[in-house]
Amino acid sequence: MVYRLARWRNTRGQVIPQRIIDRPPSAELRADQRDTDSLPPYEVLDPILEAFIERDLSVREIVELGYDRETVIRILEMVRRNEYKRRQAPPGVRISTRAFGRDWRYPITSGYRVRDS
Repeated sequence: MVYRLARWRNTRGQVIPQRIIDRPPSAELRADQRDTDSLPPYEVLDPILEAFIERDLSVREIVELGYDRETVIRILEMVRRNEYKRRQAPPGVRISTRAFGRDWRYPITSGYRVRDS
């Protein structure tokens, strides 16, 4: 979705360099790192995140959509583990039906786990 928005924005005047849009996604935490080094392909990752964040589906419900249970649990645990980072970031532009922040509250406690039912 972000790439589609970037391409759309550039139709109204080039403000995002094409090389940024063309290069593979990367958190750039270390040299030559790619998102696919630690994440499944976006064709798998995006629908799982959308189901969990936008639609409030549980692990069981996401697995019933046809996704591997271990992959779903790993992804949702990464979301849970990194919630504190979203709390530290300034508000961003809302591009979907749910925004992080007011629309999305996830507990930051050591004992909280992703719901499995």
